[in-house]
Amino acid sequence: MRNLYIFTGILCAALFLGSCEDVALDPVVNPTTAPTLTSPSAGSVFTLDESQSGASVATFEWTAADFGYSAGITYTLELDLAGNDFADAVTIGVTNRTAFSDLTVGKLNNILLAKGLPFGFENELEIRVCASVSDLVETLCSELVPIKINPYQAEVVYPFLTIPGSYQNWDPADTTHAIYSRKSDGVYEGFIYFGIDDALFKFAQGLSWDTNWGDIEPDGVLDAGGIGNDIPIPDGAGMYFIRCDLNTLTYTVTKTDWGVVGDATPGGWDTDTDLTWDDARQVLTLTTDLSVGEIKFRANDAWDFNFGDDFNNGTLEPDGANIPVTEAGNYTIDLYLTVPDYYYTMTKN
Repeated sequence: MRNLYIFTGILCAALFLGSCEDVALDPVVNPTTAPTLTSPSAGSVFTLDESQSGASVATFEWTAADFGYSAGITYTLELDLAGNDFADAVTIGVTNRTAFSDLTVGKLNNILLAKGLPFGFENELEIRVCASVSDLVETLCSELVPIKINPYQAEVVYPFLTIPGSYQNWDPADTTHAIYSRKSDGVYEGFIYFGIDDALFKFAQGLSWDTNWGDIEPDGVLDAGGIGNDIPIPDGAGMYFIRCDLNTLTYTVTKTDWGVVGDATPGGWDTDTDLTWDDARQVLTLTTDLSVGEIKFRANDAWDFNFGDDFNNGTLEPDGANIPVTEAGNYTIDLYLTVPDYYYTMTKN
């Protein structure tokens, strides 16, 4: 009888465990639905007009995304060159609604010119809308919609951060010392000349101290506002390349000593002829004899930082083409790096 009770107990336990396994459920996967752009339609052409710079470009509309549960959704409108798979996408609007009409003609025109697109030409572009609820949840993006936009000629205004510091009396409204986001993507770059060895600085936005960043450690990671987080320059007075990524709140500071190199220079392609800083004109300058040949600009006697001129028009491009010198003589060369778009002049004396 005792054995019967034991057997019965074991049987009941087995049945209980088996029933638990039977009712175990797979994880519930909520179906999701990405938004769909409904306006503008594929193939739409926009010709931007400077006289309408303050007007809305269009009303962008889309269907609501569905994450499978109730959530506050943020929609981001993105634009990029056709065929680029949104690798260099620019955000043109953010909203929690399923329509957006706050993008002005002037702002869109500036975005396109800042991306280097030609004016007076129908540029092939793509737009999409992406829905997000959290960094922990996968973003849902619509299918791309191809459009064409013809911008007008205008001066490009880039987003910028000023670099107030001990070298310029801590003035956050000083736009002569600034770095720029040429792609309007939250990444800012530029050159700043620090005239004192132990200079300290911070990053400021909006020409005031209301929004600013420093670095307490410093460790290359930004700390918002506060005091006691001034950033020291690492290698004494001179020209520095500063890069600041507000998306990741990181930055780098690199000293750059500039010169010209090439078979038209006294040192050929092996030895740089150094430029010096003219503080009154805010320019790196050099007067030297040049022979017929080619030159380039480079920093620190190396090729990590170098500029050439792809179009031989006085504007500089990173790793650009060699700059021709077609007539031998004595030249004054000026290199302008503390501006949004770098350029040079070469004047025969």
